[in-house]
Formats: sequence, structure tokens, C-alpha cells
Amino acid sequence: MRSGDHIKRPLLGVLWHHGIYVGSGQVIDFAQAGGDASVKGDNNLIRLTTLDQFADGKKVSIVHYRQCLPADQTVQMARSQLGKSGYDLFGNNCEHFARWCKTGEFKSEQVENAKSAAAGSVGTGTLAAASIPVVAASGTVAGLSGAGVMSGLAAVGGTAIGGLGVLATAPAAVSVVAMRRVLKDDPALATEERGARAAGRTGTVVGAVGGAAGAVTAISAAGTVGGLSAAGITSGLAAIGGAVGGGMVAGVAVTVAAPAAAAVAVGYGVYKLVKWIKG
Repeated sequence: MRSGDHIKRPLLGVLWHHGIYVGSGQVIDFAQAGGDASVKGDNNLIRLTTLDQFADGKKVSIVHYRQCLPADQTVQMARSQLGKSGYDLFGNNCEHFARWCKTGEFKSEQVENAKSAAAGSVGTGTLAAASIPVVAASGTVAGLSGAGVMSGLAAVGGTAIGGLGVLATAPAAVSVVAMRRVLKDDPALATEERGARAAGRTGTVVGAVGGAAGAVTAISAAGTVGGLSAAGITSGLAAIGGAVGGGMVAGVAVTVAAPAAAAVAVGYGVYKLVKWIKG
């Protein structure tokens, strides 16, 4: 760890607390003057503290950059803000401060990622839920009986499996877009981080495709009637829905959402794996 390094340590769950190491075992961060960092922002100000107090018993990591300001300028910028307040979790937090000192760019990836993830979750859930009335209204047999669901799916996609694939496309696309924003490229960051993000972005697409294939396999294997005949699909969807406390309709919703969930899980998993390998 060198003077001018942007450092971070775990705060709450997936959140991190950020600061600037200024040498001699001291850190400048945006936190409570008399205690640990607070995401609430009450009484927070930019302070000079010890590395031990900043760490709070947790592992401290260095945020590596490929493009950044000289170390002495970073320290000077951090010291120039000592005593200032105005903390805002979404608009002026500890990461905004540390990133500005290090690069001159006022940015918090935690905030941007949270917004992208929230938008993706809402969009995916909304589209998955919207698939149900589409199925109910599309077929020659109206409603959400077994015959109505099968008829509606066939009307949407030519076959029942095709219909599930068509309905799953939009939620999966929303998840892929959201994860590509979370794992977007940042030229200022280290080459290893950028490579891990690129792998993660590819992983989201692979996850979406694999999730769709996995959903079909699950339908075929889950029910009391195996295979992808009409009876097999009906039985499989009912079994999948029963696993979450519903019936065939719930099975449709789960199946439609599966590729979207897989896109997130695989994409983030690949990112973490590649980052660990390169780290």
C-alpha cells in the first residue's frame, strides 16, 4: 500500500467503504467523525483517520487503476476536502470522494450498479408476470386451465415450448442489458479488472442461452409424465410450479424467468472467477 492509493474494505453485505491512503498509517475517508462509516450519512464528513480504524478489523483492498492522477496530486485533493460534509448515499458518498481524488471523475460504481440491478430486476419481474395474461388471452382455449395454458403458449410460439421461449426472450434481454451495465468497461481501471468484466459480459449471454436450454430440460424431467409431449409439458410445468407453492401457471412464470436469472448468475460468477484467477 502506497500513499495515494484508493483503498476499500467490506462495509455491509455487498457494499464497500472507500478511502484514500495518505501514508504513515493514515487514511482520508468520508465517514462519521467519531466512529465507523455510516451508509446513513448522519454526521458524516471527510476526515483523517488511522488505517486500523478505517479497516475496522476487515481486510483492506487496493483499487487498481490503469489511468489515474499522480499519487501526490491524489493526496493533495483528498487533504483539500478535509472537514467537508454533505454526504449523500446516492449522490456524494465515500466512493464518489475516493474516485474523484484518484481520477478527477466523480463517480460511484456501487450506486450505478445498484440502479442497473434494480432496473433489471423490476423489468425482468414485470415481463415475467406479464407473460401470464398473454398466455391466457392468446390461445383458442381462453383462460388459465391446463388446456388454456397449452393453447396460449402454442399461439405465441407455434408450439408450447416455442411459446415459452418467445416469452422468456424479453426478460432475458433485460437481464443481459442490466448485467452488461453492471460489468461495463472502464478504461481507467486495471487491465485485470477490465478482462474479468469482459468475461462476465460474455457469461451473461451464455447464461441466458443455457438457462433457456436448462428450463426445457427441467420441464421434460420434472413431471410425472416425462418428455415434451403435451402431457409431459403440462405435467412438468405443474411440477415446477408446485415447487414454489403454485401450479402450472406458476411453472410458466418460473420457466419464463429462468434464462434471465441464469444470465445474472453465470455472468457475475464468471466475473468473480476470472477476477480470482487473475488476482
